[in-house]
Amino acid sequence: MAAKKIPIKGKRNILITGQRLALRQQRSPSKLYCDTCKRFLADRLVEGTCPKEGCNYQVARGDQRENCVSVLNTTELKDPRLKEGLKSRCITRDLKWGVPVPLERFSDKVFYVWFDASIGYVSITSCYKPEWEKWWKNPEDVELYQFMDKDNVPFHTVMFPSTLLGTDENWTLMKTISVTEFLNYEAGKFSKSKGIGVFGNDAKDTNIPVEVWRYYLLTIRPEVSDTLFTWADLQAKLNSELLNNLGNFINRVLSFIVKPPGRGYGSIIPQPSDADPDPLQHEPTRKLVGSIVDYVEQYVEAMEKVKLKQGLKIAMNIPSEGNGYPQLYNDDQLSCSLAIRTSVGLVYLLACLLEPFVPSFSLEVLKQLNLPPDTPIFLEKGDIDRVSQPWEILPAGHKIGTPAPLFKELKEEEVEFF
Repeated sequence: MAAKKIPIKGKRNILITGQRLALRQQRSPSKLYCDTCKRFLADRLVEGTCPKEGCNYQVARGDQRENCVSVLNTTELKDPRLKEGLKSRCITRDLKWGVPVPLERFSDKVFYVWFDASIGYVSITSCYKPEWEKWWKNPEDVELYQFMDKDNVPFHTVMFPSTLLGTDENWTLMKTISVTEFLNYEAGKFSKSKGIGVFGNDAKDTNIPVEVWRYYLLTIRPEVSDTLFTWADLQAKLNSELLNNLGNFINRVLSFIVKPPGRGYGSIIPQPSDADPDPLQHEPTRKLVGSIVDYVEQYVEAMEKVKLKQGLKIAMNIPSEGNGYPQLYNDDQLSCSLAIRTSVGLVYLLACLLEPFVPSFSLEVLKQLNLPPDTPIFLEKGDIDRVSQPWEILPAGHKIGTPAPLFKELKEEEVEFF
């Protein structure tokens, strides 16, 4: 790899060329340091020429010598380098269509689409907002996340950042890229031309609510390997996870609150009384809250790492925990008020946790709680303390709205039809 910057300016520089990753010794006499990576390099990552007389093996590694089997320190290698680096890639094409290269000598050429297309992220923002630089030239305050399938990774992790770096301007560079594998359909692949699969217009025609589609597709998001869409699986997840687990928990809690006084609380979240047990000493509540706090901490960690599928799965453990807890309503009258205030707090918590995945569901839950649609979602890292006291999340005395089923069963004959 040539020891020079990434040149993309000027008449002759139409290739994004490789950049040598400078190696130097720093602080440690037995380790090589990469100025670009900002870290010391493991022996296996460094190749060079063996310095032993008569050997001169040019791809000797710091952790082994396949040719002369001598034992050396990595720092003794001649011309040390990384095994791989950036490779030259042409950014122009000889086509009649496309964006022309704005250089006189290359007026008959156009830019390669993936060199040009990624710049569109910036230009689209500038067309939409005059203050576009608040996002694209503000790396101190803005974090850039990108989501795409595996085919597009090189263009967004190498070509686009190289373009930005080559201008020597203070661009917001990508912090995290979330990549998916392929989603297949039933026994084969999706094919629009062959009419194989389910597409946007098909999904709409089924009248299956959008939150069901969003939930199902996120549960099978191919984050690690290819995954498979099947109608039977969609049916199972809707009926079991959304209807019987999530929807059942929320509906049971809210339906109990709206019952007339004596059988419920007349739609009012009950006030705590001296007869209520101490939440921290009440074993079922203490056990429930311990599990909920663990799940929320795991959820926040997964979402920070853009592990969306994992975050959703963790969140769906909460209604599972809650579905056992409301049995206290009938089994322990003295604890009923505490159980209701705790459970309705969990209902609001679920609206927060699931809002990134199924926002229309969260809006409906807020409506049934009689809360405005712009009620803040409070799940920042510092809000774990609120989660540890769910009986205080919603104020006592608050009047909830009218509960209604959140999901509808998908029947066998419908699945067969689809």
